[in-house]
Amino acid sequence: MRGLARSVALGLALAVVGVACGEDTFRWDPLPPAEYGTAPEPFDASALETATPIKHVVFVIKENRTFDNLFGLFPGADGVRVGIDRGEPRPLTRAPEMLPTDIKHCYRCALQAWNEGKMDGFATISEAAERWAYTQYLPEDIPNYWHWASEYVLFDNFFASAQGPSFPNHLYTIAAQSGGTHENPAQDQELLRERHRETGLFKSWGCDALDTAWVNVYDSEGVAKRVAPCFDFLTEGDLLTRAGIPWAYYAATQWQNGYIWSAYSAVRHIREDEDVWQRHMFPVDDFVDHAKAGLLPPVTWVTPRFEVSDHPEYSLCHGENWTTRVVNAIMESPHWESTAIFLTWDDYGGFYDHVPPPQVDDFGFGIRVPLIVISPYAKEGYVSSELGEFSSVLRFVEDNFGLTQLTHRDREATPLLSAFDFTQEPRPPELRPLRQDCTGPKFPTARRYAEG
Repeated sequence: MRGLARSVALGLALAVVGVACGEDTFRWDPLPPAEYGTAPEPFDASALETATPIKHVVFVIKENRTFDNLFGLFPGADGVRVGIDRGEPRPLTRAPEMLPTDIKHCYRCALQAWNEGKMDGFATISEAAERWAYTQYLPEDIPNYWHWASEYVLFDNFFASAQGPSFPNHLYTIAAQSGGTHENPAQDQELLRERHRETGLFKSWGCDALDTAWVNVYDSEGVAKRVAPCFDFLTEGDLLTRAGIPWAYYAATQWQNGYIWSAYSAVRHIREDEDVWQRHMFPVDDFVDHAKAGLLPPVTWVTPRFEVSDHPEYSLCHGENWTTRVVNAIMESPHWESTAIFLTWDDYGGFYDHVPPPQVDDFGFGIRVPLIVISPYAKEGYVSSELGEFSSVLRFVEDNFGLTQLTHRDREATPLLSAFDFTQEPRPPELRPLRQDCTGPKFPTARRYAEG
């Protein structure tokens, strides 16, 4: 299995911390794996011919929140403070900084919550869903997210690409398709724990997953076939490479919790080509330094480590601090004046939302999630109801850099231009402070960001 021998050699560099049970017992902070690039090659994007003044796009994907959960109280947006639960009104109560457990949010769970558009089945999934699905945050609970939504552009008609969990949705963020999958790959949990204990490797959902890992792929007739989670479809990265446009993907490494969201690891011709992988894949812990140094290429994806991802069983406060460091670093970058940040969350995570997602094909849209666009050219304090999904961000990239499309999803998507006013003077950067009021546990991998 790819990387195993090297991980053993790195064993002495691994720090083992923690007292929790199960997979979270170990917190691994190795030296950067040699198979990753040190930094993107410097590139002068100013010479690129683009349809807009935007020369740098940064697509930040966080975890497991709906629009009503984060922004249901936002003035002028399509949010609610009272939901519908099995046909009856149910007030949305204040959400805690972190939940004691995740809320189950599988493909069938999402369909059950959606309930043919009634949007009233969220609490029926599990005991955790009954208790926590109908919660939402107050403005003071998410001050920086609220600030960016207030000062830049908040989309209230933006949806996850797929009904269901992370794996299919993260594939949509790079390929405008999920490879025919509805669910996360299935793997033997005991074998995963054993591999982690022996090597320090965290769970993969891609080509370097366990040899026995599988996921169902559905054809146009709805017939399922069990396959390994390693695909060879065309991606946005391929389109950019063909056009000679550099790109980068920042994610947790195999030795960090959160590698499951490294979507290109599930694309064979990228994951198994060492030169391509090293040229485009970088440890997410290096993003802030690279951004401040002006090393970001024209198109960049960023996904976090698990502990700072906003996943509900981890502290949203620490997660928001991580996002703040990412946005601040981009604003401190010499590229700020030509940058657009698209900040979103990958799926609904089990939380309530009241807007029925349009069903455009057999995979989605999924349940509504927030999108915030931050840019010197973003309109000020604007709520956009332009219809969108993750493929819409790809469509912006394609239209802006003169690329073709990948699937019917990005062909039919609009490029979210309602977020911008390209006639205005570029807005100066506005750095946000890190929060000092986090009460959730400060996991070692989160502390670096929460405490600066």
